[in-house]
Amino acid sequence: MIAVDVGGTFTDVVALQDGRIRTAKVSTDYTDVSGPVLAGAATLGVEGATVFNHASTHGLNAVITRRLPKIGFLTTEGHRDILDMGRVWRPAAAILDPRWRRSFGDAARPLVQRYLRRGIRERVTADGGVLFELDEAQARTELDVLRRCGVTGVAICLINAYVNPAHEVRLRELVREVLGDVPCSISSDVSPLAKEYARASTTVIDTFMKIIYSDYTARLEKGLAELGFTGQLNFADCAATLVPSGRAMEHPFRIVFSGPAAGTVACAHFGELIGEKDLLCADVGGTSCDISVVTGGEPFVNTTFELEHDLVVNALANDISSIGAGGGSIVAIGPAGEIQVGPDSAGAAPGPACYGRGGTLPTTTDTCLMIGIIDPQGFAGGEMTLDPALSRQAFEALDSEFTLAQRVRYAYEMAVNNMAEGVFNIAIKNGVDPRDYSLVAYGAAGPMLLPAVLDTVHCKQVIVPPNPGLFSALGLLSADQVFTANRSAYLVLTPEAAPRIDALFAEMEAQLAERLDPGTRVTFHRSMDAHLVGQSWETPFVPVPEGTIDGAAIGTMISSFHDTYEARSGNRFEMLPVEGVTFRVRAVLDTPKVTYPEIPGRDGEPLAPARTTVLRYLGDLDADGEGAQEAAVYDRAALRAGDVLDGPAVVHEGLSTTHVGAGQRATVGRYGELIIRRK
Repeated sequence: MIAVDVGGTFTDVVALQDGRIRTAKVSTDYTDVSGPVLAGAATLGVEGATVFNHASTHGLNAVITRRLPKIGFLTTEGHRDILDMGRVWRPAAAILDPRWRRSFGDAARPLVQRYLRRGIRERVTADGGVLFELDEAQARTELDVLRRCGVTGVAICLINAYVNPAHEVRLRELVREVLGDVPCSISSDVSPLAKEYARASTTVIDTFMKIIYSDYTARLEKGLAELGFTGQLNFADCAATLVPSGRAMEHPFRIVFSGPAAGTVACAHFGELIGEKDLLCADVGGTSCDISVVTGGEPFVNTTFELEHDLVVNALANDISSIGAGGGSIVAIGPAGEIQVGPDSAGAAPGPACYGRGGTLPTTTDTCLMIGIIDPQGFAGGEMTLDPALSRQAFEALDSEFTLAQRVRYAYEMAVNNMAEGVFNIAIKNGVDPRDYSLVAYGAAGPMLLPAVLDTVHCKQVIVPPNPGLFSALGLLSADQVFTANRSAYLVLTPEAAPRIDALFAEMEAQLAERLDPGTRVTFHRSMDAHLVGQSWETPFVPVPEGTIDGAAIGTMISSFHDTYEARSGNRFEMLPVEGVTFRVRAVLDTPKVTYPEIPGRDGEPLAPARTTVLRYLGDLDADGEGAQEAAVYDRAALRAGDVLDGPAVVHEGLSTTHVGAGQRATVGRYGELIIRRK
């Protein structure tokens, strides 16, 4: 089995063969994203592989940077500005800021320019009736405008189409007649759910992803075939569940944010192996720190997520928060002369100053190189040699009254503090006590920086899993293959509603069963999003019983709602009726998963460091000016189960470095994981 995670700085590739994990790391190339994927695949070899699981932030980066194709947007006449208005929500920090504008509004960087958003004469009522028939002549006129404007795709979202899609289906046929075979997404097919704006934004993103990923997928399939791959290519979705590439391209909006989600699944799978089911997961890469929560062995999943503030996508997604803190985060001087780190990043090009690729600004990677945590000769598995002199020049060039030692020390402390603040905020947001949770440190820079947050966040411990630099990619070998169907229908949960709800679930399960090969081992999981009558927002993932939905099943659904509502909000209102809004079925296929080999214990030969080194700027700067600490250096491959490492210590491996700070102790687990605690 092979998996690849295409990140903003590096493309990570892992292979599992005969119980052995092999890895490769290649710099991401924005001009040809498939190139590094194929290069990594060629390095590891794909002949005989049964699956190639793929996750990427390629589509997400295209949205964020607005490197997007030109598309048209068709909606009911009078509603063309729905994409500009969004939900009319402001972030908390901008409540009182008169200059604030949403990032995708017409006054900023719209996804679809207003002249490409066209109103169509038609109207369907909330109960599915037709108030005004589709005006096909007027629709053809508007489509001709889009044709002359040179659009390469069309997104269609008509009012109330989720209850009656007839007008959208006909409008899609007209698009084919006028514009030819261009990618076209209709909301009743992409996201047949209530709430127009979220349905519209999801449909627009789906159209973009069809254009962006269709050519990419074709190049990837062709390149893999040339390398001898004959297995199944799967794409991971936003919950890191796997879908065959052909099915994924039917609704590619689901794969726009797949990379970070894979890391959360990897944490949940590995946590189950070592008996740690309550986890704070932190993936520190070159650009960002992606933080998520696993409780009771299950990632926290949302029914929607935001690509930017108020830019909503209706897809099941692991709840992940990103902060601008990574190995490439730029060190700068603030307006008051203070040291700042991030959120701007040097990325892969030009990268940190020490890369020698033209970067002149110091970054967190330069900071750790100056301290001595990073081995300049062994970076990225020995593929790169770093230049400490360039890091020193970058720090010396900062316009600051601080000494060089202070600049490096404060840059390190600010980087650690930014991550500690992010982890603490996510814990509080999810209502968990970080003292009860283990912090999983992964990503190339995670083990290097996150153990230092123990004294600030007071997590139970920090766990550095095997192959942390490629752990998100390993998550793709820990994921299930899942197909999902959902339908919106506002139905108060009474015995009279049982036949309609039973028909909805029967229809969705039949639809999913048709997509599966005969004999496939599959488990169906039902749930619903519901609210108390009169509420605006739903409580998601309320369990729904299997079998026929009758009066007794309705009673079970109501009880399940109140239990779920109480668990999430701390309140219970059994005297109020419950209304179902969205009904959902997930078909989970039996999928092989990665296994981690156990490492042997130490047999007679005592643990000894490979060498010692001096870490500068971490001790008392007043004593010698450089705050030097002597640290033991270990090769991770030489560690054995049960070994104990007292800090300060540095553990080197191919694609990552772990720093065990002074006053900390690391214990090696049976799978080679490092468990770091305060002494």
